[in-house]
Amino acid sequence: MSESSKVPQGSHRNEVSGDARLYGPTVQAHEVHGAIHFHGAPAEARTTAPPRQLLPVPGTFTDRESDLSLLNDLRESGLRLIVVSGPAGIGKTALVSKWLRSLSADFPDGQLYVDLRGHSAGEPASPAEVLGQFLRALGAVVPSTDTAELASLWRSHVADRRMAIMLDNSFTAAQVRPLLPGGPGSLVVVTSRQRLTGLRLLGAGFHQLETLGPAAGVELLTRGIGAERVDRELLSAQRLVSLCAGLPLAVCLASARLAARPRQSVEALVDVLARNAGDGRLTALHVEGEFSVRNALDSSYAALGPTTARLYRTLGVLPVRSFDAVMAAAACAESLEWSELRLDELVEANLVEEVGPDSYRFHDLLRLHAHERAVEDDTSTAREAALRRFCDWCLYTSTAAQQLLTPIQFTLRRTYAYQPVLPPPFSGDVAALGWLDSHRTQLLAAVELAARRGWYETSWMLVDALWPLFHRLRHYADWIAAHEIGVDSAQRAGDRTAERQMLNSGAIGLSAAGRGEEAARWYGLSLRAAREAGDRRDEGQALLGLGACHREAGRLAVAVRYLDEAISVWEECGYQRGAALARTTLGEISLARDEPDKAVALFVRAHATMVAVEDPHDAARALAFLGRAEVLAGSPSSGVSRMSEALEVFAASGAVFWQARTLEMLGRSAAERGEEVAATEFLGRARGLFETTSPADARRLDGEG
Repeated sequence: MSESSKVPQGSHRNEVSGDARLYGPTVQAHEVHGAIHFHGAPAEARTTAPPRQLLPVPGTFTDRESDLSLLNDLRESGLRLIVVSGPAGIGKTALVSKWLRSLSADFPDGQLYVDLRGHSAGEPASPAEVLGQFLRALGAVVPSTDTAELASLWRSHVADRRMAIMLDNSFTAAQVRPLLPGGPGSLVVVTSRQRLTGLRLLGAGFHQLETLGPAAGVELLTRGIGAERVDRELLSAQRLVSLCAGLPLAVCLASARLAARPRQSVEALVDVLARNAGDGRLTALHVEGEFSVRNALDSSYAALGPTTARLYRTLGVLPVRSFDAVMAAAACAESLEWSELRLDELVEANLVEEVGPDSYRFHDLLRLHAHERAVEDDTSTAREAALRRFCDWCLYTSTAAQQLLTPIQFTLRRTYAYQPVLPPPFSGDVAALGWLDSHRTQLLAAVELAARRGWYETSWMLVDALWPLFHRLRHYADWIAAHEIGVDSAQRAGDRTAERQMLNSGAIGLSAAGRGEEAARWYGLSLRAAREAGDRRDEGQALLGLGACHREAGRLAVAVRYLDEAISVWEECGYQRGAALARTTLGEISLARDEPDKAVALFVRAHATMVAVEDPHDAARALAFLGRAEVLAGSPSSGVSRMSEALEVFAASGAVFWQARTLEMLGRSAAERGEEVAATEFLGRARGLFETTSPADARRLDGEG
């Protein structure tokens, strides 16, 4: 026997790496004389071929190029422990299997895989069970069931090896720690629905897996049902992916259902999913057997503690897409600290997503699941109380913002079913306005919810409390829609005072949005109701509004008559602020009539009154118009100074629309003086601000340019 390159029977080459590493009894010699005796090693010492245990990659695996690249970046940074986390059904196992398979040549000593069963129905895999499995895969005899002894033996076996180890479906960091090899040559990748931030202390790197984008979702669907079928109903296919919330498991289940029904249109399944906002959609997203979106989400939910599960369910019934810790605490009647801790647990479990500082949201299917669990696990009384607490918190906090922003404005009464005890999450008028704007969607949802539930007083009170949001930031569609609900709610509640308030403040929005005829009709209804009730203050408000509508329509003489009557009514009942508002509008009419001196006198008086009654916003409005009037009256230096002062007030308070109006007046004044550079700058800034608050004004400036 002299063939030194021969590999004897029973031994193995490392076919992956291509080297000559041999396993089992082997002879390598130039020349042998005499008999050769093979003495088998004890069973516990025998070695085997490198294990290749990674799961196969599904044929439908789609996209994820950026995720694969980011995992490569983490590895190239020197990390030897990487955690890939994300909600159930997001595709963690498929991604990691794909990635580690692409690295086979880098780990010639094998690839180990274990399902830690972190969210399975039975018990999760114990460290001793997994260590025994790994050691046997490496050809070792497992001498005991003691975790510490097995962990020591495991570290010894892999100390000098280069292996890729996938720990799938982990529930806690404690499951992972005993399974980590001690040597520097191995890579461990953990997948989990939890974020496992406790592993950061061991030097772990983290990658959060997100849902598929629309294009990738359609590609995944195509792989399941074929390109021809998708191309034939592309819009329906895109809608189907959207209803699956970009969750790969949901898209795969939908495609499996369609594949099993080749004559069913994609649109038909879309109709089924769209009609069922909750339980029905989750039921539809399943195939025969154990695989379903509901099962995956149920297992994540089952792992929550009872208080965190209660928060999950409560958030599921709220009519909002995003929420913060204060809102969550209020809906559950708990402290802010309680809410923050439970939200951290939900984020850790990947059941809610943190989208900004103290801002969270559900993915669509998770929100449906949370709502379903609330219906099944909570009483209708408990769900009703959570919704009522949410509405009361919206009303309470918006009223606090209103009191900071418009303290002198006439405010109607406030009543609560559940008086909130949490302090408002802001201090100062700028922060209050910012809070109203950032929570605008949730607040409008509360208006609609209260009306739908028959809590009519809460509904119109909340619309009233949102006045600073509407008046300062000019979201016209929201302004009008909310007041339509407010008027109806006040009528249903039988509160005529509230009805007049809703008509007046809603009409202001209609007028500002360019819907003058509708605004005049609302003001007319308010005027009639005010006179029937003998309410002179509300009568003056309706007269002011009618005057403003006629001014906008170019009927200046009619407008002046209404405004003069409003001043007379308000001075008779001692409401000087109202009279100042009417004089401000009369001043605007004087400017339109090219009577700047008359306008100056009106604005001076209006400004003095607003300062006296401590209304800084309307005082700044009068001051801005006064500055413009002075420029036109031949005092440009004083006029520009006054407009600049008003601009500072609006900037400090966050009144974007009035910043734009003042900048426009400064721009026109500069252009009239031949200062083209300054005019261009002022008008450009005005246009940019109008884009966010009054697109019609932005278009107007474009047309004039």
